[in-house]
Amino acid sequence: MTDIIKLLPDSVANQIAAGEVIQRPASAVKELLENAVDAGASQIDLIVREAGKTLIQVIDNGCGMSETDARMSFERHATSKISKADDLFAIRTKGFRGEALASIAAIAQVELKTRRLEDEWGTMIHIEGSVLTEQQICQCAAGTNIAIKNLFFNVPARRNFLKSPQAELRHILDEFFRVSLIHPDIGFVLVHNDKELYHLYSGNQKQRIVALFGQVYNERLLPVYQKTDIISIEGFVGKPEFSRKTRGEQYFFVNRRFIKHPYLHHAIENAFQELLPKDNYPSYFLNISIDPAEIDVNIHPTKTEVNFQDTKLVYAMLHGAVRKSIGQHNLTPTLDFDLSPDHGIDFGDISRADRPLRMPSITVNKQFNPFHGTEHTTARPSDWRVFFDSESAGQLPEERATDEVKPAKLDEGQDNRPLVNNFMQIQQSYILTRVRSGIMLIDQHLAHARILYERFMLQLSEMKSSSQQELFPVTIQLNPADASLLKELLNDLGLLGFNIGELGTQSFVIHGTPAGFDHTDPMAQLETILENFKRNQVDLQLDKKLNLAKTIALNMALKANKPLTEQEMSALVDELFACQVPETAPDGRKILAVIPLKDLLLNLK
Repeated sequence: MTDIIKLLPDSVANQIAAGEVIQRPASAVKELLENAVDAGASQIDLIVREAGKTLIQVIDNGCGMSETDARMSFERHATSKISKADDLFAIRTKGFRGEALASIAAIAQVELKTRRLEDEWGTMIHIEGSVLTEQQICQCAAGTNIAIKNLFFNVPARRNFLKSPQAELRHILDEFFRVSLIHPDIGFVLVHNDKELYHLYSGNQKQRIVALFGQVYNERLLPVYQKTDIISIEGFVGKPEFSRKTRGEQYFFVNRRFIKHPYLHHAIENAFQELLPKDNYPSYFLNISIDPAEIDVNIHPTKTEVNFQDTKLVYAMLHGAVRKSIGQHNLTPTLDFDLSPDHGIDFGDISRADRPLRMPSITVNKQFNPFHGTEHTTARPSDWRVFFDSESAGQLPEERATDEVKPAKLDEGQDNRPLVNNFMQIQQSYILTRVRSGIMLIDQHLAHARILYERFMLQLSEMKSSSQQELFPVTIQLNPADASLLKELLNDLGLLGFNIGELGTQSFVIHGTPAGFDHTDPMAQLETILENFKRNQVDLQLDKKLNLAKTIALNMALKANKPLTEQEMSALVDELFACQVPETAPDGRKILAVIPLKDLLLNLK
């Protein structure tokens, strides 16, 4: 029997590694920007075409590389950041794995020009699919200029899985923001399809936030600063009154490296407890400085996840720092920060010896009778008849119990269809109606969501739309990622009844909305739609149109605590049972429940 285990060729091994490190154009952008930062650059230009599919170019004025280093940089596990395993716990730079350039070169056509400041000539290298095609000296500026062309040219299956240009550009913007936000001392330029999107000048942290997210943030930020021997926390949080319906402006950094950490995110949310409206999210831009030996950043290929040796300590410090910032700016009671340990209570006054002691006492009105007065009149038996229809009002419980009881399933003819003009609202959230086999309870929010969902899916399939115009058009401004997402969805939103125009890269005007849309705060409604759409896209991997119809239906549906007339309840139930799937809401929840009569009568015995 011949041996079956063999070593993979370098080209194949590099393509496999590329699948872990370079998932989309934004992954390459991240690696190249971080390399430029590590090179000590003070100016970094990012040039992109077709959302990175045809060109990703990063130009920096950093330290550059020698001829030998330039060639070695494309080898797997070649790095200048570490030389032994212990160095992994003393890392303060971005890249250190030595896989990025090798992975990129395996799936793209790469041109590198680099020169050190002390060298007269630079080095130019061409690599295509891990194969070196050209290397020679050249004249170039000090620093590094690297161009990635035709990403995934030799992995067509991978290229086919890329999303639309707007979606891929949105991911590139995310990476650009994550690197540029935490390095305000570096100037950045972003150009897409020969159009300059951002030109960021060096400055301080607040100036960088304002430059990226808009001038309005100049008045929305609260500084956060806390320093101890173990950990330092600094940055900004958004004022509670400017919280948004989307999670866009939430950035954690550890030693100036962007991370995702749900546990620490909870510390921020907990600090804002009772200060934010329901379903609103705080904004924050925070950097945690800590000894690299206290963290492990080598647990994920993208290095966006870290482990802390003492996560609870970091949580407590972060929560306290944010809470202190909010309190110092008079946005929450300063009980924990500015008062003495006794919280301002003069215990001396309470316990003075010359004050006479009295037994606590209460006053009781012995003449009070809760059954006197019209407001306490007990309902008479004759009033109870309104809860029964004319057919069964005169029957005794024993006689009604002999009626045929059908199982509580909707597929048994008309037995579980509501009877005409027989509706009652419970807690202004549920519709109660009598059916032949018992009673039915319907969630009005979920029922309306099902109706809207099927209506929207029909509009999307038939390419027909109906919209009602706004009396006063509403202008909204979104963060870059949400603005890019909205541009991607504009055509489908138009089919659903939204008439939204673009005013700029991040500004839009709402001219019209679907019938029944809540007009009290269109901006908040649209933000909620975008946030729920993103959540469904990540959690459920839904088709774009299905996701959009589901998101808007649940957002526009009747809310709980909404009083309805009997005519409105009747119309809602009629529309529900005209749907293809009346039993289940778009998100899978049960819309209704049927309680058989025999189960009800058991409680009377």
